Amino acid sequence: MLRLFLAILAICAGASAATKPNILVILVDDMGFSDVGCYGSEIPTPNLDALAKNGLRFTQFYNTGRCCPTRAALLTGVYSHQAGVGHMVNNQKAPGYVGHLNDSCVTMAEVLRPAGYFTAMSGKWHVGFEQGVTPKTRGFDRSLCAAAGGFYYAESARAQLFLDGEKIASDDARLPKNWYTTDLWTTFGLKFIDEAVAAKKPFYLHLCHNAPHFPLQAPKEDIEKFLGKYKLGWEEVRARRYARQLESGLIDKQWASSPLPASIKAWQDVPTEEQARFDHLMAVYAAVVNHMDKAIGDLVAGLKQRGVLDNTLILFMSDNGGNAESGAHGRTEGDPTKGPSQWYCGESWAYAENTPFRLYKHFNHEGGIATPLIAHWPAGIAAKNEFRRQPGHLIDVMATVVDVAGANYPKEFNGKAILPMEGRSLVPAFTDKPIEREAIFWEHEGNAAVRVGDLKLVRQSRNGAWELYDMKADRTELHNLATAQPAKAKELAALWDAWAERAHVKPYPAAEGKGKKNKNKGE
Repeated sequence: MLRLFLAILAICAGASAATKPNILVILVDDMGFSDVGCYGSEIPTPNLDALAKNGLRFTQFYNTGRCCPTRAALLTGVYSHQAGVGHMVNNQKAPGYVGHLNDSCVTMAEVLRPAGYFTAMSGKWHVGFEQGVTPKTRGFDRSLCAAAGGFYYAESARAQLFLDGEKIASDDARLPKNWYTTDLWTTFGLKFIDEAVAAKKPFYLHLCHNAPHFPLQAPKEDIEKFLGKYKLGWEEVRARRYARQLESGLIDKQWASSPLPASIKAWQDVPTEEQARFDHLMAVYAAVVNHMDKAIGDLVAGLKQRGVLDNTLILFMSDNGGNAESGAHGRTEGDPTKGPSQWYCGESWAYAENTPFRLYKHFNHEGGIATPLIAHWPAGIAAKNEFRRQPGHLIDVMATVVDVAGANYPKEFNGKAILPMEGRSLVPAFTDKPIEREAIFWEHEGNAAVRVGDLKLVRQSRNGAWELYDMKADRTELHNLATAQPAKAKELAALWDAWAERAHVKPYPAAEGKGKKNKNKGE
């Protein structure tokens, strides 16, 4: 019966709007630049590697360096402050920091639904659910989501699920028994795809994993596969990732890997019993990433079974770089195989996760904002297993889906004027043509950056000094050119200031006005 059902679905899918591709956006949480195999990792990610082998890997794609702002910019195609989510989801009483998607932006769901798409979302939302901004209120026909994440298992105190905006119990009969979020999001993603196929509509699925965000949790059998594999230490793990990145051509050989920060102990100086704890910690992280890859494999297999894989544009990316929250020591409280526990990788392992870059989540140096981007679309991308080195940003995803779907981006929505898209379509890059733009901008918690061509101006904290780097020669940001090229630094700083005024980065929230330091807290 199952085979017959899938065959019928495939026939229906073939009869749907053949010229409109299905769109699948996959966002993962707190995953570093080098954490999947095809970007240098030792963690087995065969399903993502297969998508890259049959598609494209972008080498210079960017997020915003933090969870909520990334989600806002990705969904809307404008900078996060313009969408109202310049920080997190608390309302800080300034236009760029109201903590929820505002009425000056539209989501991809609100743009694609009028173009005939069935719109669905599963996973972590985190753009203002508490303030009434839910997937249902922002254009999604169907959704199963967590308001803000923070759990993997039903027994967690934070385990709250919402089906089409309505809270449901963790043991609701409509949910699988003993669910694990990484699998749950895929199960419902495929359920929603079946509804789209039955309706003879192309689908847009926005799937947001909370993996591998803390509190790191995974099934015991998954963790056991990796125990002992990280006793070689973070320097060696990073060195091996760097070597694989060089060998594959992902990075340029002139980019030296950034050195071990003073805040992190050399592995040889870590006591033996602590080495065992750190090995266990990274084994849990690897298990979470590996299981996430398995879930993506299940999703791709489901698309293939339904006969819709070839005409589905899949875009895979991370919301920020590896997470140094909890410091160099990390955190290992409770049992990571179940219920309430608090396991954080911390700075020591984040140093390896962001190979070969500097700094982490929160920051606008490359370690905070560089993400893998895998693009897979057999019917629309002829190239296979190729790199794309054009700089891009997740604000470009809206422009891309509008382009491939033939949708209309509105000037007005629900009686409100809508900001124009800030991004550029990635479609030219699919055939290795340039993406024309003036600049890409960032700001989060006072950390700031602007990139124009191969030059990037970046600072750490609101009162920090601007640093200038040549991304072509020195993407690991080890040779500051600000003193040697003061005029260029001043020019780019003025460009950033003008953007900050235009994009509602300023006025800063009152509590933020004196350049407070990063607290290393949050989702």
